[in-house]
Amino acid sequence: MNIIITGASKGLGKAFALKFAQENNQLFLCARNTKNLKDTVDEIKKLSPATIVHFKTADVSIKTEAIKFAEWCLSIAVPNILINNAGAFLPGTISEEADGVLEEMIAINLYSAYHITRAVLPKMKANKSGHIFNMCSIASTDAYANGGSYSISKFALMGFSKNLREELKQYNIKVTSIIPGAIYTDSWKGSGIDENRIMKDSDIAELVFAATQLSPQACVEEIVIRPQLGDL
Repeated sequence: MNIIITGASKGLGKAFALKFAQENNQLFLCARNTKNLKDTVDEIKKLSPATIVHFKTADVSIKTEAIKFAEWCLSIAVPNILINNAGAFLPGTISEEADGVLEEMIAINLYSAYHITRAVLPKMKANKSGHIFNMCSIASTDAYANGGSYSISKFALMGFSKNLREELKQYNIKVTSIIPGAIYTDSWKGSGIDENRIMKDSDIAELVFAATQLSPQACVEEIVIRPQLGDL
């Protein structure tokens, strides 16, 4: 299968890439950091030498770059799976966060998924098949302290995902919202939190992969997963 993963150089994006590489899929990866992205590709090649990996540096929070990346992918193959994983977290309160934080959070957490999805959908709809995953968050469903504009952007992404699900049913294209609690990625390193208190990125990758293995008539609409001891 042909699989597009944004924000693939580290964290969840890297975990998704490593998981799907084990099944010898053709991967299309992007990230903002060229070195980190290439390091991820090298790791994939060591793990699964037969896997074909296409990669491109792109800041998908910028509309033109998001669309160019999607068009580049389409010039090679039509995706069977799109994982809109690119995202960022800036903590703060709505009343006190710096000016521009909302725009930044919306650009990377919502617009990136919106523009890439819109760019690839005509070909996916023509094929009448596909699966789109949107990386939402517990912050998409519940307000929490210091969530600020990050939470606003994730609520918006959930709305995008729900609407997309309704629109694409008739085209046999599945849409899944991924709604995890705390995952031990780079943003938690140095926080003092025991990594055993937080979920592994591989936990999420396993669930996403499993959702792609179901029959065509079954769609996992939401994947909600939290740390065993609850949210932090």
